Amino acid sequence: MKYNNPIEYDALHENYNVDLYFIENLLNKNNDTIIELACGTGRLAIPLAKQGYHVYAVDIHAGMLQLAIEKARNENINIHFTVQDCTQLQLLITSNFVFMTGNAFQHFLSNESQNALFHSVKKHLHPGGEFVFDTRNTILSELTIVDEYEKSSVNSEGGKLTIQHREEYDPITQILTCRSINKLEHATFEDSIRLRYTYPMEMKRLLEQHGFEVLHIYRSWNKNDFTKDSPSMIVHARLLT
Repeated sequence: MKYNNPIEYDALHENYNVDLYFIENLLNKNNDTIIELACGTGRLAIPLAKQGYHVYAVDIHAGMLQLAIEKARNENINIHFTVQDCTQLQLLITSNFVFMTGNAFQHFLSNESQNALFHSVKKHLHPGGEFVFDTRNTILSELTIVDEYEKSSVNSEGGKLTIQHREEYDPITQILTCRSINKLEHATFEDSIRLRYTYPMEMKRLLEQHGFEVLHIYRSWNKNDFTKDSPSMIVHARLLT
């Protein structure tokens, strides 16, 4: 699984902050308590807590969350971290603002799991509260091509790592399966990940079905206009009262 090495994951994403700027610009005095879903290693939760927000952050991967806890502790930052499934949230608070980045929405592979996610979010949002998340856009001209490649790099311990990668999309299930064979000098291991793609109008109907209104869909965290060729959907929605 792609998230089994939190340190490597953290190093790979530590300098990415365009989503943080987007979220900071949306927050105001009414968002003193905020909820982050699929928080990973705390890349967003920690800087937001530093700004004075009461952050409740959840992730299903205990290893990722443990690194986030250690980082927050080292900076003397108080964040409410808990291991939870986002489709079955059981937080003791509600908020005006919930967010989820890193294309985590694609991990909800079935219609049922997508519905359960929105139900969980709705349960923890005040009426009029906002939900922000991202997901990759469905560009069939790219997805229908089976993508295979090999690349070499040096891992954090100085070892040579060769990765043989294959991606194949199933247009019926709308799921992309990514498999990697990772070869170190004395070890070989495989990992894989499955990602669900959702069409823009499908997303709009999903949100409306669960009582949200779409405030905006952008092509990037820089708020560029969304088009059919946009690589991403940045979704900004509000729970109707």
